[in-house]
Amino acid sequence: MIKRIELLMSPQEAVRAEARKSMAARALGTNISRINSVLIRRRSIDARQKQVAVRLLADVYIDEQPADEIIFENKFSYEDVSGKPAAIIVGCGPAGMFAALRLIELGIKPVIIERGKDVRNRRRDLAVISRQGIVNPDSNYCFGEGGAGTYSDGKLYTRSGKRGNISRILESFVLHGASPDILIDAHPHIGTNKLPQVVTAMREKILKHGGEIHFNTRVTGLISSGEKIKGVKCVDIAKEKETEIFSDAVILATGHSARDIFSLLNDSKILIEAKPFAMGVRIEHPQPLIDEIQYHAVKRNPFLPPASYNLSCNIGSRGVYSFCMCPGGIIAPAATAAGEVVVNGWSPSRRNNPYANSGIVVSVDEKDFKKFAKHGALSAMHYQASAEQQSFAAGGKDLSAPAQRLSDFISKKKSASLPSCSYIPGITSALLDDVLPSEIISPLREGLKYFSGKMKKFLTEEAVLVAVESRTSSPVRIPRDKETLQHPQLSGLFPCGEGAGYAGGIVSAALDGERCAEKCAALLLK
Repeated sequence: MIKRIELLMSPQEAVRAEARKSMAARALGTNISRINSVLIRRRSIDARQKQVAVRLLADVYIDEQPADEIIFENKFSYEDVSGKPAAIIVGCGPAGMFAALRLIELGIKPVIIERGKDVRNRRRDLAVISRQGIVNPDSNYCFGEGGAGTYSDGKLYTRSGKRGNISRILESFVLHGASPDILIDAHPHIGTNKLPQVVTAMREKILKHGGEIHFNTRVTGLISSGEKIKGVKCVDIAKEKETEIFSDAVILATGHSARDIFSLLNDSKILIEAKPFAMGVRIEHPQPLIDEIQYHAVKRNPFLPPASYNLSCNIGSRGVYSFCMCPGGIIAPAATAAGEVVVNGWSPSRRNNPYANSGIVVSVDEKDFKKFAKHGALSAMHYQASAEQQSFAAGGKDLSAPAQRLSDFISKKKSASLPSCSYIPGITSALLDDVLPSEIISPLREGLKYFSGKMKKFLTEEAVLVAVESRTSSPVRIPRDKETLQHPQLSGLFPCGEGAGYAGGIVSAALDGERCAEKCAALLLK
């Protein structure tokens, strides 16, 4: 017999199997000797009361044994697709990789074209960014195998349940080496230190079953005949050799920072649209301070994970909210070209760095892009780029980022000194009012005041704001038909994932990749 129950336990009890059995026996009114296993199906932290607890949804096995402690709801079946019809995938981020894996299941050969390098070689370029301030425009925190997600934390929380089967995405990650904990945690997280191995396993799966991956290869044009896609033009970056790859289906999964692709589409008169996004700063606190605020204790219980937070409010017509919060994390240099400063955040799997950081961003829309109206559909992209270039100049033109203590930003004064910060290229004191677009300064300041009222001690001399957090989502939407998911002008072209404006994180991008793969396979096999 299997009974599903909810248990509310102390953090130290929740990690002990015998304690879980004992509490389950009391809750069900049965003898503990009859309980063979208590398998956790959902786990979350409940910090609403002074005594922080762990809430478990569990299956209790009474007088029987579970067949397996890890239960998959989905089946995965990969066949050799070497000689099957081929589909081109532009981009090897979450959308592209999950599209490729799904195509293999559906009997289509994926051919991935990725401008960046594989995860191993990509790591060297990231080191050069941090240590020397030199950005490789084709291999950086945004471009390369696994996309921005590989070296940007690996948070898997999403509200995109209506877009597809989330459990299928999480189970695929586990199948390729992620911890099974992501199947039960309310806010699953793989960690930047473990994602490269998972991504490598996915690549090996794609290649083993007949797919192709062309790294260090940049798409330079689309090949079409009438209103149908026929392939792509590309260049081998290392060999400087141009080539053409042909297929009647192209999944365009470039990610939110592929400005050259957005420009290529615009110059080719292929319809794209400017899209609202959000911009602001990354705020960093000492992690123990966030633990104290969230867990109501001076010292964190060692059985609890480093604390996170989720903040939002409306200031006038603008939303202000936390974005990509990274407990025990690092602020990373996420620029994709010379002459710009962009910050993002990531955490290792253990989230054991001394700082907590999060984006605090303000919504921006069409009225803000008007100053760049001459760029048409690229107006939001140029607005975004302008702020990044201003941050580069204010930081000293060497990838050092402009920064200000939170208390000084609220008081509108330049910081005489700055606290230590995890951003390796370094931070430079600046008045952020002179760095960020004027229209977001007031709502950002008022939003931070509001958050400081919601979280006592949030406003502290130890908190620092680092600019600019600008790559929250794509500044462009590439339109597609709601049913076929194909571009309205080019049949066989499937705009996909974050770069096309249809996702906002690893899981939602992966879901969209699978959806596009299914529509793509239906087109090629009809």
